[in-house]
Amino acid sequence: MLIRYSGFTILTDPTFIHMHEKVNLGFGLYTTRLTNPAVNIEQSPPLDLVILSHFHGDHFDQVAVRELGKSLPIVTTPHATEELSLRGFTNPQQLDTWESISFVKGDVRLQITATPGRHGPLPVAMFLPQVMGSILDFKIKEVDGRSHHLIRIYITGDTLVFDDIKEIPKRYSDINLALLHLGGTRVMGILVTMDAREGLEMFNIINPKKAIPIHYNDYDVFKSPLEDFQHEVKEAGLEERIYYLHHGETYILLK
Repeated sequence: MLIRYSGFTILTDPTFIHMHEKVNLGFGLYTTRLTNPAVNIEQSPPLDLVILSHFHGDHFDQVAVRELGKSLPIVTTPHATEELSLRGFTNPQQLDTWESISFVKGDVRLQITATPGRHGPLPVAMFLPQVMGSILDFKIKEVDGRSHHLIRIYITGDTLVFDDIKEIPKRYSDINLALLHLGGTRVMGILVTMDAREGLEMFNIINPKKAIPIHYNDYDVFKSPLEDFQHEVKEAGLEERIYYLHHGETYILLK
């Protein structure tokens, strides 16, 4: 996803390989891309930073490793920080759960906070990369020096729903937009990312004003199509609060 707001340009979980190409998931496992990227990396606008939920090939592929600027700030997990450093990136910014980092551009401050994530059920998650969700808080400085809240975005990352997720709305209410990583990824038959049912459960826990499902059709390890989530949303009567954004399309977020 490319997020542009209040002067910031942010890229999340960059993957630029093309249809039929493969990325490495570790342990000798690969997945094949089923779609083309909306833009090639050389067409990307100048970036202020990257938010990387975890270090997996379908979130940070070989094109990103090779062609992203090595000094670009990348906000990510401690594990991904180590992997990026080994590949020549000089400015990874690691966050543990509930830690925050801020970036300032003009009068706007962007605070990014790492939220809980678990890439699969226990004990399977112990063998998969450390993953984080992210809260993005955009604030503007008023003339009296106080900060005025603009918008709040939540990015789930590749997580399942588990008890720690329920802490997020206790700490961060009034979420304007949630980006839900779906797809129902299965590795050796084990669900390691949210399928349609878990996506709806996540939506109900976080209770954002609006949500956009992402990460659901790009790779052949995804086993829960978007239609499954659309059915769950319709059954729950939540269609007005879900926006379906297709490759290359833009959504304008109004608070």
